[in-house]
Amino acid sequence: MKSVFVALAFLAVAAAVEDVVQILRQEADVGFDGTYKHSFETSNGIVVEEHGVLKNAGSENAAVEATGSYEFTAPDGTKYALHYVADENGFQPQADFLPTPPPIPPMIQRALEYIAAHPQPIPHGKVL
Repeated sequence: MKSVFVALAFLAVAAAVEDVVQILRQEADVGFDGTYKHSFETSNGIVVEEHGVLKNAGSENAAVEATGSYEFTAPDGTKYALHYVADENGFQPQADFLPTPPPIPPMIQRALEYIAAHPQPIPHGKVL
């Protein structure tokens, strides 16, 4: 659902730039099994697509897994595209324009590798 709100926010910003934005294509399909697909394309270059499936249907762990993408052109003419998965691990976007974390410093990386190679036993009765 977050992806829909993000896409609509970009649509609202883009609509403010142009006077009239036409929907060139729009599709939506919802299945009885919890699957869905929706997509649309506008005259100002916005393209949104998403599909979802219901995982673990009928259990208390039922959840929707969504995958999709959106593309738009910024007011300066730069084209942006983002692909994502939203599942039990959260919203996972992938795009060239997203910031990336700096590399892990070598000293920290060595410490992490040492910790992984030398696990400490958990004392009986202790909970982490």
